[in-house]
Amino acid sequence: MSRPLVAVVALSLTSASLAVPAAAAPSSCSAVTTNWTARTTPHAAPESLLNAYSDTGKGWTGADSTYSVALPGGRTAWIFSDTFLGPVNPDGSRPTTAPFVNNSFVVQHGTDLRTVTGGTATNPTALVPPPSDGWYWFGAAQTSHAGQDLDVVALRFQKTGTGQWDWKWASNYLARFDTKTFKLKSLTPIPSAANVQWSGWLLRDQGYTYIYGVEDLGASKYQHVARVRGDDLTAKPWEYWTGTGWSPDETASTRVLEGVANEHSVTRWGDGYLLVTHNTKELFSKSVLGYFSCSPTGPWVKPVELYQTPETGGNIITYNSHEHPELRQGTSLLVSYNVNSLVSDDLYGDVSIYRPRFLSVTLAATK
Repeated sequence: MSRPLVAVVALSLTSASLAVPAAAAPSSCSAVTTNWTARTTPHAAPESLLNAYSDTGKGWTGADSTYSVALPGGRTAWIFSDTFLGPVNPDGSRPTTAPFVNNSFVVQHGTDLRTVTGGTATNPTALVPPPSDGWYWFGAAQTSHAGQDLDVVALRFQKTGTGQWDWKWASNYLARFDTKTFKLKSLTPIPSAANVQWSGWLLRDQGYTYIYGVEDLGASKYQHVARVRGDDLTAKPWEYWTGTGWSPDETASTRVLEGVANEHSVTRWGDGYLLVTHNTKELFSKSVLGYFSCSPTGPWVKPVELYQTPETGGNIITYNSHEHPELRQGTSLLVSYNVNSLVSDDLYGDVSIYRPRFLSVTLAATK
């Protein structure tokens, strides 16, 4: 059973020969000049709804990644990577024969939830079928084509041997689903030349979709930024942030911030931007951080600790915290993080471990 804990890749960056000048970013904004403090309340909705659904054992019973996208008709697609399916035993454990797939959706409409996988009810499979030598994990997602399509970045991982950790990231794809049937319409390669996993986050802003990727070196993780005009990642050429401008050369992409998680978020915050991430400068950290910038490309400054995850310790780890901006209520953020165990037996013994946790975070200016 694989888990997205460490994916060690090598990276060689070269300078771009053709850099496109960047539009002038504001040198100052209140998002950066303000000193922020966080007041955080755990167990925010929809945590209890997902937990109750998991306890029924009728579909999804736990997973990680936990992206969300608003769909037409007042629905929300919860997008997961490694996923356990039911049943659940009366004592809160799961059978060792419980189905396990590498990606899934849970579609929410009000308080109604349903699990979407590939295959059949008796033989469920991943929504994106695994290649013979690996699997796909889901990353950030958005709708495109006026809400007709649900576009999900899919990371292809490849087995390198028979051991638990014998695997590596191979390449990036865009998986496109119909928002009515959730059938896979296409699986399209997207840029992968710089060994950056372009799946951390997608932000629509001022006519562009910004794509946030992570250069994962195991002990160190660095944010990178690309963008494309419009909302279709496969329709227009990508541009890559070089630190001073935009280049058509993927290998010119520069490191923006060290210490981000493979999954994080970048959203508008007042007249600037807010980055939410687990702190990966510490091994198996419990710290959830917020950073601020006047530009979607950083620099990211004035980190504020939003929360310390109480589950972290022993075999239990927490990771991949990020915001759900479509579920933001005023200035109150909805942030999720994942919980897992380094010992797979724990996940069979207690179904409640491997479920997302949700936080209500209010940022206030310090007087």
